[in-house]
Amino acid sequence: MGIIDDLKHQYKTGTALIKFIFINVAVFILVHLIGLLIFFFTGVSGSSMVAYWLALPADFGQLILKPWSIITYMFLHEGFLHIAFNMLILYFGGQIFLQFLDAKKLIGTYILGGISGGLLFIFTFNIFPVFNEIVSGALAIGASASVMAVLIAIAAYVPNYSIRLMLLGNVKLKYIALFYVIMDIISIPQGNAGGHIAHLGGAFFGLYFVYRLRNGKDITIGVNRLLNYIAHLFSSKRKMKVVYKNPGKTKSDVAYNAQKAANQQKIDAILDKISKSGYDSLSKEEKAILFDASKK
Repeated sequence: MGIIDDLKHQYKTGTALIKFIFINVAVFILVHLIGLLIFFFTGVSGSSMVAYWLALPADFGQLILKPWSIITYMFLHEGFLHIAFNMLILYFGGQIFLQFLDAKKLIGTYILGGISGGLLFIFTFNIFPVFNEIVSGALAIGASASVMAVLIAIAAYVPNYSIRLMLLGNVKLKYIALFYVIMDIISIPQGNAGGHIAHLGGAFFGLYFVYRLRNGKDITIGVNRLLNYIAHLFSSKRKMKVVYKNPGKTKSDVAYNAQKAANQQKIDAILDKISKSGYDSLSKEEKAILFDASKK
């Protein structure tokens, strides 16, 4: 199997988290390859020209000309260290996210977190006088707002989940998330204000998402339905779903709802146990139940 075929296989069989990392890396490589071609023919830094049309502007006049940038900016990175750091944190937070929540929620959190970060960036730069002189040239790029949304969401969902960090030992996830939020707040006046503000917009969405989820409302459903609709439009084949029923074992609505409620009680009990004693305190059976629930 060649490298290209292997990458295609990894993408097709990978989780939503792996797909997001693949997309970010692919956009990074493609932008720089196109930029290289432009440089060969014009002598101008082509990657900057390409990035301009994908980056999110704070100026409303420019935003009207490229409304797609509210989505494309969250997959665009400037340099190797920029994308490497973002993908490392995304993988770290996303792996934990998928232990407790499903892939569709991860997809919705990434996209809506990025949109929230972008909107906060735009509104802040147009509201506060300190940005009046630079708003026309301000651009936001990077997956940081989306990454923060994923990290803060799972930290809010299982705050006492412990992570072993080099030199520090076991640290609860809520403290790691709090550290990132505080650093973004105090770093706003020190440079890259737009980036730090966008991070906070993503973090806010992560918190709000978990707050609504604990109250029985998944606010990521809408974006997943939209993505499914778009995928359906571009799909060349329509798959038929076949359901086999065993008349002797078919459950009534009452029995099904009772079973569903019982399963949810088990999951809630396990999450409470994690909150009090950490993930390592779970038995193999409890970990298996969480794993199965995350795939539904």
